[in-house]
Amino acid sequence: MNHRTRLDWMFLWCCLLRFSFLRLEKICLKAALKAVPGFGWAMQVASFIFIHRRWEEDRTHMSNMLQYFCHIKEPLQLLLFPEGTDLTENTRARSDEFAEKNGLPKYEFVLHPRTTGFTFIVDTLRKGDNLDAVHDITVAYPQNIPQTERHLVLGLFPREIHFHVRRYGVSVLPRCAPDLQLWCQERWREKENRLSEFYRADPRRFDEPEARVPPCKSQLRVSLIKAGSLVFWTGFISASCLGLWLWAPLRIYFLLMVIFFLGQQRVTGGVELMELACHRYWSSQGGGVEEKEE
Repeated sequence: MNHRTRLDWMFLWCCLLRFSFLRLEKICLKAALKAVPGFGWAMQVASFIFIHRRWEEDRTHMSNMLQYFCHIKEPLQLLLFPEGTDLTENTRARSDEFAEKNGLPKYEFVLHPRTTGFTFIVDTLRKGDNLDAVHDITVAYPQNIPQTERHLVLGLFPREIHFHVRRYGVSVLPRCAPDLQLWCQERWREKENRLSEFYRADPRRFDEPEARVPPCKSQLRVSLIKAGSLVFWTGFISASCLGLWLWAPLRIYFLLMVIFFLGQQRVTGGVELMELACHRYWSSQGGGVEEKEE
């Protein structure tokens, strides 16, 4: 997926919710976010893949996490932003410098993708028999683009969000890394042209005459989910705050959980690494038993 704003992932979640795929979602994202209290801890528990943007360091961790997903055979939908960061004036300038050095065209609506991580992930999942397809997603905002969380706090929500999704089955993906890198770069050239046409169009929309929209939840069901979520989370947050104010055991539990998450991250690096270590241990124990029986 192209990374137009820092909030693209959140808007995509709304889209996935309508098609009942949100429960499978994991994100490959920068490691600094795992330390953010609350949602950073939740992403650790959900085994998101955190990277430091230093390939020699990230390669081993990414390989361990992907092999773990392949081994447990858990259905996986991994969201990648090959551009590495969201589109701003500064990041576009750096992308243009990269284009000049490598004899590539300059882009206005996307950044040049970093293909090393993408090709490694595709190759690892394919070898682990855990890759069904790559979905090429292009996101566009007809008006009112919220670049950061600050815009949402100010109430600057987008009136519309458009997603163009194209599925590429694993059988049509190139087998070798150089060809796969070229394949990814070609998709980004298509994104640039697609977005250029989108923002010139009136009204702004993706022009795909043969587009097929798979069945999704009805508007009534979506409205009920929204209402239920608002009621639940409003009640949960209110009850939690009231409980912390009135009930000492809950305050002790809250403090212990904060200490646990801060402590385990300093000692082990994250809950997802603890999960990975536990899996390795129990796998080795099971392997030892089988060898003795044989």
